Amino acid sequence: MTTRTETHEFKTEVKQLLNLIINSLYSNKEIFLRELISNASDAIDKLRFKAQTEEGILGNDTEFSIRIELDKIKNTLTVTDNGIGMTYDEVLENIGTIAKSGTGAFLEAMAQLNKDNTLTPELIGQFGVGFYSSFIVAEKVTLLTRAAGADKAVRWESQGDGKFTITEAEKDSRGTIITLELKKKEEGEPDFTDEWTIRDIIKQHSDFVAYPILMDVEKDEPIPDKEQLKDKDGKPIGETTRKVLKTETLNSMKAIWSRNKKDIDDKEYEEFYRHISHDWQPPLEKLHLKLEGTTEYSALLYIPSQAPFDLFSPAFKHGVQLYCKRIFIMDDCKELMPEYLRFVKGVVDAPDLNLNISREILQQDRLVRNIRHNLAKKILDLLKNMDPEKYEKFWEEFGAVLKIGVHTDSDNKDKIADLLRYKTTKSDGKWQSLKDYVAGMQPDQKEIYYITGENLSALIHSPLLEQLKSKDYEVLLMTDPVDEWVTQTLTEYDGKPLKSAEKGDLDLEKVDEDKKGQYETLFKHIRTQLQDTIKEVRPSTRLTDSVACLSGNTYDMSGYMEKILKASGQKTPENKRVLELNMAHPVMEKIHAMFEKDKNDAQLNDYIHLLVDLAVIGEGGKVDDPSRFSKLVGNLMAEA
Repeated sequence: MTTRTETHEFKTEVKQLLNLIINSLYSNKEIFLRELISNASDAIDKLRFKAQTEEGILGNDTEFSIRIELDKIKNTLTVTDNGIGMTYDEVLENIGTIAKSGTGAFLEAMAQLNKDNTLTPELIGQFGVGFYSSFIVAEKVTLLTRAAGADKAVRWESQGDGKFTITEAEKDSRGTIITLELKKKEEGEPDFTDEWTIRDIIKQHSDFVAYPILMDVEKDEPIPDKEQLKDKDGKPIGETTRKVLKTETLNSMKAIWSRNKKDIDDKEYEEFYRHISHDWQPPLEKLHLKLEGTTEYSALLYIPSQAPFDLFSPAFKHGVQLYCKRIFIMDDCKELMPEYLRFVKGVVDAPDLNLNISREILQQDRLVRNIRHNLAKKILDLLKNMDPEKYEKFWEEFGAVLKIGVHTDSDNKDKIADLLRYKTTKSDGKWQSLKDYVAGMQPDQKEIYYITGENLSALIHSPLLEQLKSKDYEVLLMTDPVDEWVTQTLTEYDGKPLKSAEKGDLDLEKVDEDKKGQYETLFKHIRTQLQDTIKEVRPSTRLTDSVACLSGNTYDMSGYMEKILKASGQKTPENKRVLELNMAHPVMEKIHAMFEKDKNDAQLNDYIHLLVDLAVIGEGGKVDDPSRFSKLVGNLMAEA
């Protein structure tokens, strides 16, 4: 009987693609093993599904497994499964799909290669490139497969040089064997015939595959007493142990996210958290969910009990681990977790995600956005229903990050607003929600007042709050830089506008118009003297006890925002402040009398600059000329 054998020549476009896969596609060479194990797992899944309708298809081979064999002498790596296998035509269709390079669809896809010579995500699912990742590490790939229920097997071979051979062959049982004849290892590269290298790769990429990944490993076994050579005194001569090969399961198969929550105890949840996070502190809270329907996925997410030291570092990696049918796809999957929830750890297993060609980056498709939206909503609900004491612990660790969501997530802005906590002028150092703030507002109070700055003590004692305090109005004390962006977006809460205690007219008191007329000429003189730093001088409606403060117009940049931008090295537009002066203060009466007597008095000019310095110090800032300030204060003390 004639054996069917065919040799296929890849077309030019496929040679380009294969070259791209070998040289450019994957960021880590080890990914090839993940792809082969993933394919093996899929083959077993298909057979198990088929066995539900075709009785007897499994025969006596009912124990599913994936086996890896290493041969240092031959420099080969082999992956074997007892899955569904493939027929001759299926090998051409599935493994040889890449040979269909003449189709218009493939030519069109190839035309989309960008100038960086990287593949577009749209190619995934259209061509069998996962298997071809083997050529990243292999000089030659041989595939031997026999379909379940078939009599003949098929051998496929290629050296990745532009052609492949497919022939009928013999194989005792169903399933697939893929043998990689590895390239010579370069210095510094991993050895893919080394047991511990393979262990590490599987632990990272395939630990939760549902089927055992087996490998024969060398173990030291004691030589039985009766087989040992002994001297006349009965003492052993020579070795007492020997090397034996023992089959070991390399993966844990503990994909607890796919199990029913009722079957998992707290200890298992904590062990899994430690495994994925390397955090030995127990998590503060967990979220385990499985969604079925149009969008299918499982998720097991954790909120840590402590913030990592590098949480605010630009290099901090955020995002959950992504799996597809228990196959590890990527760490730190940002596409599935918004930036303001970057502290969340865990796993998302989504079988139908539209991955790119290397399974390393997600497309921004509807399914991804849907999962991201659902996860964010579930986590926010979890935080909302958290025990108050536990939530306060969470807020102290992660509140500054969560606030980012007010500015970046318009869909969940109101939910996040309910979760915000601030210390206030009345909370005695305790955290307070906006809801509680509104409940405690004075009957005549129409706005939610806040002030921003970096020092809590300076804010509590800020001169800007004097009039608010006199009316018993509570003020939110905002000390995180992100609060500047929060207040830009969260302009109201529960129908109450947010109002800065620093900017615009507070409309709390009317200015004494008669006195304002008396001081008008002095204020013009002060503005002239300070024109390089101050844009306006006006009577204050904020001050009751202090002589001076710095404020801004309603849409001006706050003093704290200016400080933040300068500290980050950004150029800031000119931001002159308003100098507010308390006309009822004795110091202003003294200065006014000096001005009326002699507006050219040198001491008058010193006092004017001292007013600005006092305003700067009052808000916790640093004066421009500390030496002059010290000298002026010293002179005043001497005169007193």
